[in-house]
Amino acid sequence: MRTGHRPAWRRRPQSRAARIAVPLAIPMALGLTLGAVLAFTGGPSSTTIKQSAAGATATPSASASPTVSAVASPTATATTPAAAAANVSCDIIVPANPLTAQGLATPYQLTGPNGMTPAASGCTMANAANLGAFVQATILNPATGALSVYEPLVITQGTTAAVAPVVPTLPAGAVVTINFGFNGTNLTQVGATANTLRQAGCVNGLNGSIFGQVSFCNGTNFFRAAFQAERQGKLTIPALGTSPKDGMTCPSTRSFQLIDQDQSDNVTSIYLLNGNGQTAQNNAANAAALAGATKLANGSDNILLAAFVDPTLGCTPFEAPDLSQAGTPGTSQALDELSAAKNQAAPIALVPENDPMTLVNNAFSATKTNLYRSNVGQSPISNANNQADSPANYCQNMVNVQTPFLSNNQGVLGTDTSPVPAVGSNLFTFMANRLSMSFTNLNCQNFGLTNPVTVVLSGQGVATGATFNLTPQKATAATTAAGTGAAGTGTPPNQRRGRPGHQIQNGSGM
Repeated sequence: MRTGHRPAWRRRPQSRAARIAVPLAIPMALGLTLGAVLAFTGGPSSTTIKQSAAGATATPSASASPTVSAVASPTATATTPAAAAANVSCDIIVPANPLTAQGLATPYQLTGPNGMTPAASGCTMANAANLGAFVQATILNPATGALSVYEPLVITQGTTAAVAPVVPTLPAGAVVTINFGFNGTNLTQVGATANTLRQAGCVNGLNGSIFGQVSFCNGTNFFRAAFQAERQGKLTIPALGTSPKDGMTCPSTRSFQLIDQDQSDNVTSIYLLNGNGQTAQNNAANAAALAGATKLANGSDNILLAAFVDPTLGCTPFEAPDLSQAGTPGTSQALDELSAAKNQAAPIALVPENDPMTLVNNAFSATKTNLYRSNVGQSPISNANNQADSPANYCQNMVNVQTPFLSNNQGVLGTDTSPVPAVGSNLFTFMANRLSMSFTNLNCQNFGLTNPVTVVLSGQGVATGATFNLTPQKATAATTAAGTGAAGTGTPPNQRRGRPGHQIQNGSGM
């Protein structure tokens, strides 16, 4: 629920909504760099962790989608620290039967691409700030409409869990969706068996063109079942509530007040990391057993909403019992999408074709965009929703809605800490800089629009202030590509690609 009690992160300092500073890939255009540090308040203290040098285990079956990197992947024989530092892509091994209780409790394994070991590639959970992978499940009881969440554990291939994951009890006929998040550039699913990914409905993108940081298992089926449960009156989604700070409806992940260039991406999972490079689920028992462990988080729009924007505005995110935390209320990406689908008033932000994760060969792809949308419970592209979410209209709404929101709330947002201190000195300057970056990375200038944000940067490249042009703007041009192009509907997604511009986007999802 969003109203009636204190924000979740203040109520539960051990939860995934604890205040965090999360890692982002900073736009090169701003000349920013960011160290591999995650900072938390409350819970286990931060410690310096040495990278695990554990060897690889037996190679699982090939992924349904090839690894596509924005930069050339090192060869399998590369073992130097420089090669590992240059790598931005990893594989994640999905356990057999991932939608079952036993599958959820079986650790996922993070490893290097193209046969590289974790150590050679840097694909270790000890290196989570740069290349950490995170998994999150949301569970629906179709008979009652009850929702719950669970955080499957990710370990470095060749290691074991610091504490064995909790085996959840699932309702009969449970419908499970699994969301993946990544702090690097490209995360590719690899099945533990030849049929794992197909049987679980796992989607990494199109053949030859993966989404990048995110992927899904059974997302389309989950949202279909959840929406049916709503229509039947079994599932009730709470209202967003009203912010006592500005008197406005609390934002959702589909609000143009909050979105960036790649909305609806990454997860709110948090793990614990011990001094041996082993991970564990983040719950009270494990926190007590692993005193001094470091918390690991996935930078996401969902954490930005649940742990920063909502608490600052006096709002509360949609929560459900977390089966990996003994039923303590927790958030999830899928819960955020359900809340937004139910409550967000027009204009509604849906993943646009100029989202870097849905481009194919730097061109718009309706097919890939619709595949992404279906796995986060969003409607496919249509003339109706293109009034808000065509590439041009998405940019226009982002400029015309988010700019006055930030301007009107800069006093409130400026009182809170920054999710990424290297991007902004507080929550307000972080979000202002994020909006400016998103304008650039969505190529909004191609639609006759002007960046509405002027950011004041410190000598270290940190945003310390921002001013806005509040004049409403109207998009006047249309393109089919992230760079330039003529009017049209897009290019068929039939070629391999990297993620154009991903190295200069503002996020591990945020």
